[in-house]
Amino acid sequence: MLHILKSSLKTSHFALVMSVVNFVFFHLPFFNFVFDNTKATSLNGGFLIISLIILMILANFFAFYLFLSISKYLGKTLLILSFIINAIALYFANTYSVIIDESMIGNVFNTNFEESSGFFSFKLVLYVLLLGVLPCIYIYRTTLVKESIKRFFSTMGIVLTAMLLLAFANASNWLWIDKHSKQLGGLAMPWSYSVNTSLYYIHNAQKNKKEILLSDATIKNKQKAIVVLVIGESARRQNFSLYGYEKQTNPLLSKMDNLYHFDATSCATYTTAGVKCILEHQESNDLYEILPNYLYRNGVDVIWRTTNWGEPPVHIENYKNKEALKQISEDQTGDYDQVLLTGLKQEILNSTKDKIFIVLHTSTSHGPQYNKKYPKEFETFTPVCNSVELANCSQTELVNAYDNTIVYTDYILSRVIEDLKELKQYKSTMLFVSDHGESLGEKNLYMHGLPMSIAPKEQYEIPFIVWVSDNSKKLKPNNNLSQQHVFHSVMNFLSVDSSIYNEQMNIFLEK
Repeated sequence: MLHILKSSLKTSHFALVMSVVNFVFFHLPFFNFVFDNTKATSLNGGFLIISLIILMILANFFAFYLFLSISKYLGKTLLILSFIINAIALYFANTYSVIIDESMIGNVFNTNFEESSGFFSFKLVLYVLLLGVLPCIYIYRTTLVKESIKRFFSTMGIVLTAMLLLAFANASNWLWIDKHSKQLGGLAMPWSYSVNTSLYYIHNAQKNKKEILLSDATIKNKQKAIVVLVIGESARRQNFSLYGYEKQTNPLLSKMDNLYHFDATSCATYTTAGVKCILEHQESNDLYEILPNYLYRNGVDVIWRTTNWGEPPVHIENYKNKEALKQISEDQTGDYDQVLLTGLKQEILNSTKDKIFIVLHTSTSHGPQYNKKYPKEFETFTPVCNSVELANCSQTELVNAYDNTIVYTDYILSRVIEDLKELKQYKSTMLFVSDHGESLGEKNLYMHGLPMSIAPKEQYEIPFIVWVSDNSKKLKPNNNLSQQHVFHSVMNFLSVDSSIYNEQMNIFLEK
């Protein structure tokens, strides 16, 4: 022990110490997952677990030793960064059961300061100080004794050989490893975020930098029509009383005429992919022209208002974010999603177009601070969770806070409908579709973002709610819908015709 804590160490010894410390500090979630998904008491299960421990230490030793040998300054800098980031990643893995895969890296890079600051807690500070900063002091203060090139290559050769032998010795477990590769890769530090960050940028670079334009469209008539698309945030279907939830979370919508609700599933469990799916004509990894851009280019008046982020590039004239809306708000609603409705009816009346498409991109049910997403008068269910560390709250407190966001969503949607009812010169409809769902402690999972292959239903079963004005269109006897029913249904309601229109994805009947 005293040898390890000496102020000077050979580079290989230091790399091994750092690898072991990295393993001990940051891999509890990794091995919790392994234990939960293998028969640890069996001979094969025990061998797999021991092999993974050795492989983890050897793989990190290989990387640490390589960079430290190239340059002690480069190696130490990377080690310091990895221990700090590891501590933060471990906090989120332990607190919210997140897996740091490529989609989660995308969430990180598409999160603004307002959202990320909502995760700040004293517990996070402790993680960073104890597991990040303290090891970094040791890393900084330790003097490295350079080793010969011959020692470097012989050590690296032995490590590589040992890793290959372990890999082939576990040939019978390759299918298991392949099946769980996303989870294993997403919990191995620092490989989870370093590899997946690289993949994220590589795949982003491969995407079309410019939208692929869709075929031109024509507007078939001059009948005045409005579609309001409300994109929900983290709204899971099972907590809407419209869908049979035992608590009355939809007191206003439940009294509305011409209101319909359908079961639906999201394409993904995170905002950027969910919103893209809602706005595109077909599910694709390519960047096709999204609905607001397409309609705007073809003569529809398009209005986009948002208190959120993560949408694909929106190329329209009338785009207002939260800051712009707060400037025109005359009351104290600027911090909540009802600011999206400020002056909206008058803006519709000022339009010179026959066809109007409005997108309201909300943030109402985004965690972890659910209790700060609605005004106090909407705190229908109490007590509520007031902590960003959701596991510290009782299940009752957590669900109450979340349910209050659904009550507030109910109010916002009812306000939209009441405004549309007053615009009798238009036939109108409102569509409410969430970007994804939300976990509230079920199976010890919180929030969202798990890969679809392993995500629980709470993270992808979403509401799809439709209201239509009197003397307007009727709806098909739909059952299960997808997010991509939005694109073609909006086109149908606004009488926009194009070769890319898909009648099978339209929810409305012709009159």
